[in-house]
Amino acid sequence: MTNNTKTELYANQLVFLGVLLFLFGLIIGLFIPLMVNPRMGLSAHLEGIMNGMFLVILGLIWNKLILGEKVLVSIFWLTLYGSFANFIAVTIGAITRAGKMMSLAGGKEGSPLSEGVISFLLISLSLAMIAACILILMGLYNYKKQLAKKVDSV
Repeated sequence: MTNNTKTELYANQLVFLGVLLFLFGLIIGLFIPLMVNPRMGLSAHLEGIMNGMFLVILGLIWNKLILGEKVLVSIFWLTLYGSFANFIAVTIGAITRAGKMMSLAGGKEGSPLSEGVISFLLISLSLAMIAACILILMGLYNYKKQLAKKVDSV
C-alpha cells in the first residue's frame, strides 16, 4: 500500500469514526432525562458531539500533517482512544452517578470499581489527547514550513 493510500485510509477512518461518535452523542442525548445523573448525561451528550467533530476535522486535515508514518499511526490511535474514552467515562458517570473527578458535572463518590475505571479513563485520555495535540501541531508546523519554502522558491 502506498503512503498516499495509507494517508487517505486513516483520514477516511477518522471521518467515519468521528461521525459515528457524533451519532452516539446525539443518541445519548435522547436518554438524558432517564439517567441517574442527568447533568453528567448532558456532559456525555456534549462529549460525544465535540469529540466526534474533532475526529472529523482531524480526518479532513490529515493530509496536511507532515510527520513520519509511525507518528501518524500514534496520533490516529491516541485520538481515537482519547475521544471514545472521554465519551465512555462520562457515560459511565451519568449512568452510575460515580465520577468524583467530575464534580462540576454532578459526579459523586461511586463504587471503587466505577471510580477506578472512570479515573483511569479520564487521566489516560487527558495524557493521550495532550500528546496527540502536540504531535498534530508539530505536523502542521512542518506543513507550514514546507509551504513557506515552496512560496520562497517561486
